[in-house]
Amino acid sequence: MNLVKTNRETLLKPLQAVSGIIERRHTLPILSNVLLQRTDSKISFVATDIEIEITAEVEVEGAGESRGVTVGARKLLDILRALPDSADVTLALQDKRLQVKSGKSRFNLQTLPPEDFPRMAAPEGGGVAFSMPQGALKALLALVQYAMAQQDIRYYLNGLLMVVDGSELKVVATDGHRLAFASRRLETDLGRQEVILPRKTILELAKLLSDGDTPVEIRLAANQARFAFDGVLLVSKLVDGKFPDYTRVIPQNHPKLVKIGRVTLQQSLSRAAILTSDKFRGVRWMLSPGSLKISSTNTEQEEAQEELDIDYAGEALDIGFNVGYLLDVLANVDTDEIECALGDASSSALITVPGRPDFKYVVMPMRI
Repeated sequence: MNLVKTNRETLLKPLQAVSGIIERRHTLPILSNVLLQRTDSKISFVATDIEIEITAEVEVEGAGESRGVTVGARKLLDILRALPDSADVTLALQDKRLQVKSGKSRFNLQTLPPEDFPRMAAPEGGGVAFSMPQGALKALLALVQYAMAQQDIRYYLNGLLMVVDGSELKVVATDGHRLAFASRRLETDLGRQEVILPRKTILELAKLLSDGDTPVEIRLAANQARFAFDGVLLVSKLVDGKFPDYTRVIPQNHPKLVKIGRVTLQQSLSRAAILTSDKFRGVRWMLSPGSLKISSTNTEQEEAQEELDIDYAGEALDIGFNVGYLLDVLANVDTDEIECALGDASSSALITVPGRPDFKYVVMPMRI
């Protein structure tokens, strides 16, 4: 019995959208599968890893009766990718197998019952719902997501804090050594809602969102978050935990202010990074009137030195940083200049963008 007959691209695009969250090896075999559901003139693909569920649906020609099946996502994806670009593809159910037909090619894939496929529960009541341009959300996430922790025992740091505060959307990420904050105005006043989204959810969203103005519908409830855009619905569980109070981490009134060309600083740091030790990746900043010297050494006693002419007339300062943390922020802001506010050698630095109070990046110093 035919599930659908259409061109290869119609099936490949939604399957690619959902398959990013599927683990290759799973204790539950059905979690390596994708759920295909045919209803009337649509076919949908659903993938889950229990924490996240992504559904992508697409219109197909002709009416079909409602049927469902689960099949190995990776194999189906590889088959569709390997077929010619303009190929027509038929998916048909035959004796508990899914047959993929295209031209003179035939593939018979094992299936598992659709009723065994785990689905995400409906969201609990309450929460907030709003929409914004996809490109705006993608840009907002890009400003902070690199600061999320990876596999930290403080599990609430392995994700991103999203706060709706009246008519403002704030996003914050920290791994305990640096913190990134960004915000954006919303069209309506929504009250307050705070959620921690898992790291994997953020990385998947960043891949799926487009750069344009088409909207993404967002719902943040007590137990899950939903993002709907371009025929895709991403539903994610939340990280249960208390995120640190980021407002206490952001330094206030640091006396030493330095404006530096972003690309010039990025290039100097990239060169200095070559001779840092693999483990510590430390660079020294020696600040004096009109000059910023950057130096690095490694265990082989090799040394790199850079010097930048800067507009600075304050006190001298010698401070160390992890060069990776500095390069991360410089790669993810797109301005000509950045501003550094510095205290003493044991105080964290605040990096901002001139004229933009909606972005802040805090990096702890390191002893070198």
